[in-house]
Amino acid sequence: LERLVEDGEPEPVIMITAHGEVQIAVKAMKAGALDFVEKPFAEEAILDSVRRALEQDAQNRRKTEFLGEAQAGLARLTAREGDVLEKLVIGQPNKVIAYELGISARTVEIHRARVMEKMGARNLSHLIRMALSLGIEPDQK
Repeated sequence: LERLVEDGEPEPVIMITAHGEVQIAVKAMKAGALDFVEKPFAEEAILDSVRRALEQDAQNRRKTEFLGEAQAGLARLTAREGDVLEKLVIGQPNKVIAYELGISARTVEIHRARVMEKMGARNLSHLIRMALSLGIEPDQK
């Protein structure tokens, strides 16, 4: 399990053992095991663990896909579009963004539309979630 974690394997792991000791179980859980099952086990218990592992794996894959799409979108932005994105993340309206960047409000609207398109954002809250997931948390100057 430690080796899988070191290698960056994101799959959930269920540890199964015939010789369960508290120390080993604690070590496995700290290393990232989803569950620690001792033999003999009830069929329903292992099925529940596998279901949870599959659900977690699906969630991890969705999160990885979301981050990949967000990173790809961010890479397509121009420097000015990136500036507008940062201002949107801190909640500034178009007029304030325009004033701070020394451009017209209409130009901000155009940049904002391009940011939304390039990032593949459905709406402003989706765009903000994408930006925050990428670590875009600018100073509120």
